[in-house]
Amino acid sequence: MSLSTDQIETYWKEGYVLVEGLIPQTDLDLFSSRFEAIVGGDVEVSPMMKIMKDVMVVKRAVEKDNPVDEVNKLFSLENDPVFFNYLSHPNLCSSLQGLLGKTLYSLASNVFNKPSGVDGKHPMHQDLRYFRLRPADEIVGVWTSIGGANRESGCLSVLPGSHRLGIQEHTLPEWEFVNHGFYGIESLDREQRVHVEMNSGDTIFFHPLLVHGSGSNRSGVCRRAISAHYASDNCVSDKSDWRELGLTRKII
Repeated sequence: MSLSTDQIETYWKEGYVLVEGLIPQTDLDLFSSRFEAIVGGDVEVSPMMKIMKDVMVVKRAVEKDNPVDEVNKLFSLENDPVFFNYLSHPNLCSSLQGLLGKTLYSLASNVFNKPSGVDGKHPMHQDLRYFRLRPADEIVGVWTSIGGANRESGCLSVLPGSHRLGIQEHTLPEWEFVNHGFYGIESLDREQRVHVEMNSGDTIFFHPLLVHGSGSNRSGVCRRAISAHYASDNCVSDKSDWRELGLTRKII
């Protein structure tokens, strides 16, 4: 499942590449069930793992009958025995090695749940803003759809080629409801956005400087995806021993 030469060229030219059907549905079903078990309090999990409810639920602007429908994201998946199978999935890792080389470290990981019936927008942003490691070219984000994503459910949108602009200024959007940490870029040509609609198991590989975001979910069901960022062994940070500080976990 390695990336082809054309796919690698597309990644470096556009800042992203979409690979269809990379993760089998049987694996996705396990990840989805694990997410629901964790959110429902049915299994014991690592203290490193965090559950973030949507801000509209927290502020009681909306009421949800199911605890799963309250959650915007679950993050820090590295120590979970089920989710680690995504982070180390051979289809995923062999593709990543075409971009980062043989050694891979997990830098961040999430299950995005995007409830329906809330504002739920994620402003256009660059993920490098959240990371201490550099250079940007030695980091790759991946995002795999669980169940599909389209305009109605709030799929990802990207600005092709924006990874060549460098890091942009991010601010909190002036919205009534903004989820924690959802910073965005104000000065953008939104007419250039491409909406990346995906089927279940499709995976987008994207540069950490690619400007991207997602809209509200109007589908009536949660839009779910599992995502991670990986760093190569060539990364450095302001902490020379970043590999020992819990900033990452070695995958391969």
